[in-house]
Amino acid sequence: MHDHGARATRDGALVRRALWVSLVLNAGFMVVEVVGGFAFDSLALLADAAHMSTDVAGLGIALVAQSLMVRPASARRTYGLRRAEALGGLANGALILVTSVWIFYEAARRIGDPHDVEGVGILVVAFVGLLVNLGSAWMLARAPGRDLNLRGALIHMLSDAAGSVGVMIAGIGVLAFGADWLDPVMSILIGVLVAGAAWGLLRDALNVLLEGAPRNVDVDEVEAALAAGADVEAVHHLHIWEIGSDLPALSAHVVLADAGTLHEAQERGDALKVMLADRFGIEHVTLELECHGCETPDHDAP
Repeated sequence: MHDHGARATRDGALVRRALWVSLVLNAGFMVVEVVGGFAFDSLALLADAAHMSTDVAGLGIALVAQSLMVRPASARRTYGLRRAEALGGLANGALILVTSVWIFYEAARRIGDPHDVEGVGILVVAFVGLLVNLGSAWMLARAPGRDLNLRGALIHMLSDAAGSVGVMIAGIGVLAFGADWLDPVMSILIGVLVAGAAWGLLRDALNVLLEGAPRNVDVDEVEAALAAGADVEAVHHLHIWEIGSDLPALSAHVVLADAGTLHEAQERGDALKVMLADRFGIEHVTLELECHGCETPDHDAP
């Protein structure tokens, strides 16, 4: 238990450090993109900066949520604050969706009236952005764990890298062919990436908050695995949900064909819990073991 607690503390510190470094790098480069967007009259740079602003906000939200998640459980909050990550993901997803709407609006307005843009400038800024995005993604990918905040931050960095590539393509098109129209077109593609990231975060965050089963767990398969256990006659009242994105939970009533002694029934229940952890990664399990031969008490009997 001590080793597990020490590892969790060490992993949490590594995750927070990766988030902090990514936050500083992206906040600094966001300012560079805003300045470059206005200096070179590039909507693609401004769109990418808007996307990056949501990433900066998201990284900040993730840091706050990460701090709340590690707080110990209390008598009133017996699970601690594990769902702070889902609330953070929900806020982040909503922020990204609003940003994508703005990008689509501005891009549509400029397609009919393309502005003259400075190809060399946006190409240089986008290349630096690509390095920042890939460096941040590398740090986050190396951090331990894959909770909703960390996974969302990694997706953001990778989509930002793709956005930087799009801006570079726009810069090359402007330089080689004078295709100023590429700037708003690439902005739309970046907006699609932004909206896609928002949808993924909102979907996963809502699944946690609405106590849905984890997307990687087949409930029917879990029920069949429980029913196939030794001396298991039936399984009912099966519930699978997420306390946090990396902490699935399960509760079920299991009817034993031959319950035997209480100790023997407990051993069978423990074997089922080991199976659930090994096959499905579900370690937070509550099983109600029932005797096949139990009958409703006769209250009229003397």
